[in-house]
Order: sequence, then C-alpha cells, then structure tokens
Amino acid sequence: MQRRGITCAGNFIIDRIKIVDLWPKQGMLAMILEERRSTGGCAYNVLKDLAKLQTDMPLFGIGAVSDDGDGNFILDDLSAHGIDTEQMRFIEGEPTSYTDVITVKDTGDRTFFYNRGANGALDVEHFDFSKVSSKIFHAGYILLLDSLDAPDEEYGTRMARLLSLAKKRGLLTSVDLVSESSDRFKKLVFPALKYTDYLIVNEIEAGRTAGYEIRTEEGALDVRALERSLETLSESGNSKLVCIHFPEGAYACEAGGAPRFVPSHKPPDGFIKGTVGAGDAFCAGMLYGIHEEWDLGRAMRFANAMACFCLTDTTTTGGMRSIGETRRLMEEMPLREGIL
Repeated sequence: MQRRGITCAGNFIIDRIKIVDLWPKQGMLAMILEERRSTGGCAYNVLKDLAKLQTDMPLFGIGAVSDDGDGNFILDDLSAHGIDTEQMRFIEGEPTSYTDVITVKDTGDRTFFYNRGANGALDVEHFDFSKVSSKIFHAGYILLLDSLDAPDEEYGTRMARLLSLAKKRGLLTSVDLVSESSDRFKKLVFPALKYTDYLIVNEIEAGRTAGYEIRTEEGALDVRALERSLETLSESGNSKLVCIHFPEGAYACEAGGAPRFVPSHKPPDGFIKGTVGAGDAFCAGMLYGIHEEWDLGRAMRFANAMACFCLTDTTTTGGMRSIGETRRLMEEMPLREGIL
C-alpha cells in the first residue's frame, strides 16, 4: 500500500486563554484583558497547523473527547478543516480535556492549568491501525496521557506498545513530549524511543530526558549540555532523526549523520503576540518536511517559519498561514545570529 498523509494521536484539548496585564505574586490581583477559546494539545494543534497550510495532504485524528459542548466543538472544528475524525472516541464520565492558559500581555509568557479529562482514558484499544492509511503516525504528548503513560510489562509503557503496533503496520512513528517539572521523563520516554522514528522535542524536554540542564539559571543556552542531550537521545533508541527546538533555533541529527543547527527567524518589533503553540507549529513543519522527504536543513527552516507565524496570535493555531506564505517568510525574514 502506498501510504500518504499524517495521523496525529493523543491530546485533544480546549485552551481557555486569558490575557492578563501581569503575573501576580501569590494572593495578589491581575486583570484579565482578553479571553478566547482555542485548540490545544499536541495532536489537535499539529493537525490544525498542517490543515492551515492548505495542501492536499490527508490528515487524520485519533483521540478521546466527551459528548459535551467542548467535545462536539473539537469534532466540528476538525471536520471543518478537512481532518478525518473516524477514530475520534467518546469517553463517558469525564469532561473533554481543557487547559486554562494564562498569558502575560507584554511578555507573551504563559502558564498552564490542565484538567486531563477524557485524554487520560485514551489507551491502546482505542486504536485500529488496520484503518490507518497514512505515512506518518505522530503521538503526543508523552507524560500527559495517563493510560498510555501507564506501565506495560512487556514494552515498558503502554505508549511504547502503541508505537510498536504502528511500526508493525508499516507506519513511520513520531512522538512529542510535554514540558513539566517532574522526574518522570526517563521512565516514560526511553521505552518509547525503541519504537520512535522521529523525536521532535524542545530543549526542556530533551534536557530532562537526557539528564542535562540545557538552560542556565540566568536563562542562557548551555551549548555543551545541548550537544550532550542530542547525542544521548540519538543513542538511546532507534530513531531516524532527533530534533531539539528552542527559541534560538533548532539542533538535529539524522541517524549516522552529523549534528546540524539552523537558527530561528528574527521577527521585527511588535510581531510577537504570544508563544503558546509554537512548539507544536515547529513539530508540524518538521512532519510536513519529513513526509515530503525534504533534506534536513530545508525541513528545519520550514519548521522555524511555521513556529514564527504561530507567534503572531495569542492562540495556538490562529497565526498559521498557507504553505506559500510560510515559504515566503522562510525565504525573506532575517535569521538570528548563529549560536553554534
């Protein structure tokens, strides 16, 4: 079978975004300046980002929602963007997952308060790979899918079992993680890496999985820790590609190849309205490039351009543009000075 398209599975979340004037000290008051409802979660964001490129690539979603207002909103939204929803599942007894996203207006910094809801129940039995015809199967987020993060006697985790099943069906597999303050990364991520073709993560997730702090206490990038993290992750599984992205750019290595750094774009003053969803936009760009079999440098450049467009809106996907506009930004907007 000639496979084509991308299936994204995992977190489908409603983001309830609140723009505030400042982040208050504990017990103090902040003013809500704006409120919006938006897409949230790895699978949902990546699919919407890919759909907004307006290509003819087939897109498929697999996830869990409740039969409530938010759940039906998600299904209607996916369908409106041409995304197949046949394997979206209804879960009884739980609300559709949602996140309160608090964004500080002047800085774009955001903080998340998450209700796991239906996403926590998504498990291996909800997937029917006999009906999946796509080329790539992307799952995320590890650490935010309770049932799939659960132990598995044979595979280590339920997510590792799921990825193994996908590979046995001829799919290329990809995963993403969620950034959290915990010591769970090695326990949950390393089993999945045995069955992951493409690992696309940010510097926080990469460092905590590999055992390094990539950012200093002052917020500067520790280049040596970045290099060691990429090396550790590349050697810890069977991945064709490991890519670490961060505000300054992206650092990646294909199996058997040399590491490569591509700087991010340097947007003009006033360009950035928010940073939520930028990591998922980068991931979407990488997956598109992988699907189209672009060389690594071109895929990383395109992914940086998608992430840059994401910054133009306070929601996760509201800033995304067509593939033509994204290519123009990629070619015309200046790049940051290299750090590697």
